[in-house]
Amino acid sequence: MNGNTELTRLWILFKPYRGWMLAGILIALLTLLANVTLMALSGWFITAMAIAGATGIAVNYLAPAALIRLSAIVRTGGRYSERLVNHEATFRLIARLRVWFYRHLEPLAPARLQQYHSGDLLSRIRADIDALDNLYVRVLVPVAVAALSTLLFFVFLLLHDPLIALSGLAFLMLAGVGLPLWSHSRGQAPGRRLAADEAALRAAVIDGVQGLAELTIYGANARQAERIDQLGRRLITDQARLSSDHGLTQAAVGLCAHLSLWVLLWLAIPMVHTGQLMPPQLAMLALFTLASFEAVAPLPQAFQLLGRTLAAARRIFAIVDATPAVHEPTTPSPQLERFDIQFKGIHFSYPGAATPAVSDIHLSIPQGSRAAVVGVTGSGKSTLFNLLLRFWEPDAGDILIGGHSIRQFQGEDLRRHIAVVSQQTHLFNTTIRENLLIAAPTATPEAVESACRIAQIHDFIGTLPDGYGTWVGETGVRLSGGQARRIAVARALLKDAPILLLDEPTEGLDAATERDLMQALDRLMAGRTVLLITHRPAGLDWVDQVLVLDQGLTLAQGTPEIIPEATQGALLRDERGGHREPNQDTHR
Repeated sequence: MNGNTELTRLWILFKPYRGWMLAGILIALLTLLANVTLMALSGWFITAMAIAGATGIAVNYLAPAALIRLSAIVRTGGRYSERLVNHEATFRLIARLRVWFYRHLEPLAPARLQQYHSGDLLSRIRADIDALDNLYVRVLVPVAVAALSTLLFFVFLLLHDPLIALSGLAFLMLAGVGLPLWSHSRGQAPGRRLAADEAALRAAVIDGVQGLAELTIYGANARQAERIDQLGRRLITDQARLSSDHGLTQAAVGLCAHLSLWVLLWLAIPMVHTGQLMPPQLAMLALFTLASFEAVAPLPQAFQLLGRTLAAARRIFAIVDATPAVHEPTTPSPQLERFDIQFKGIHFSYPGAATPAVSDIHLSIPQGSRAAVVGVTGSGKSTLFNLLLRFWEPDAGDILIGGHSIRQFQGEDLRRHIAVVSQQTHLFNTTIRENLLIAAPTATPEAVESACRIAQIHDFIGTLPDGYGTWVGETGVRLSGGQARRIAVARALLKDAPILLLDEPTEGLDAATERDLMQALDRLMAGRTVLLITHRPAGLDWVDQVLVLDQGLTLAQGTPEIIPEATQGALLRDERGGHREPNQDTHR
């Protein structure tokens, strides 16, 4: 993707706010013209008054004085209005871009986002989108204002003398075109590196904070700190180069302004001697020339930042242009009357995997019955969940719910019928109540309390100082694993979905907590179609059928009573030191 393509796509995204942008450009132009007029007219007025005082010539000072005051008022009001309008346009634009980016991000989750670090995604949705406001505030507005004002300045000088006009235009072009092009070429590589290094630094810091306990245990703190330090130094080096170049270009713009003034004086002073110009006009043109370079002064930095802006745009478009793993149908989702599940000849391989995650899987779960999928880590259990939830599409075969292929369902419509209780329950950094209401935003306090009583978590919540208003901390850090999973059960109850998926719900819990949780799950499973995945073949007498997987293949299938001892031995062989080929079923 080249820069022109990125700029075109960004301009299309800016369409809803082009009115604000045009208003900002016009106000900025008016403010600049008012400032230049104020400077030039002040030079003429002071000189004219001095000559009038020395010669005794009468001069009408009311009109120029009034115009000077008007220019000052317009300049002051324009600068305030310009910032007001441009900030409003920028904030609206950034807000829209974040929503637009998130809406493109949603269809990619979780399948296509597994290759991205959470810190990198955070950098794209925050820092990279923030960088895009440079295109409007620091590129589009200054370029438009500089182009229009330069044309007006040239016409004004042309009315006095063509040679003066050409010399002024030459220096304005040098400062407004030559320096920005040099600045842009110098800023492209550091801009690209800044975008990448900022994301890498953010990811490294997040890893370091979240994994601080493990880093401390294994004595890796120093290595992580060194990595962060290296990224920081690279970032500072590029920022220092950009700052140095910015200082040079600002000095060069000042030099162009003063060279332009010297050339103007060299051309205009003889014209004063010959009477072609009056002395007040010379003062006016001198201050006009100096003030006119305000139009082009922002351009070198604008084009220096363009490299960073385009790099940010590329990173954002790389996510937006990614193809979702699942394609949504164009027709409305079927209306379900029953909720039985059928896996018919399912084959699936993760991208880049050497072997299939699952192959030729058949499983039929009647409505209201319970089935378990058993196997060691990497056997394909979670893959079946991912396929059923339409996070991935099967390579071959089909999955039916109520007799309808899940390919006929919009993802949200399908998942509306499914509740999940996982061993890795994600709790957001908010209150217990808000975490519960994710499943049913309109649920009444009575319904929330009832669900928590069934999940056997209400009494614990009642002991907390703020009750349901207690903040759980990031990822639910203030709760134990068993408490978090009972909240997950309560969420599933609030959702009241006819299909229930249980992903190792009791893994890692002590015996007492596991017993209490299973009692809550037993009430949750009543009347629902249930699919459980677990790596433990024992204690499955409460399910109607069991599917045993080994390296993505069906090892055994039937009721729990007919699963032979040999099968259970095979399931535990990795615990006895047996070798297993890894697959991507671990990507949950």
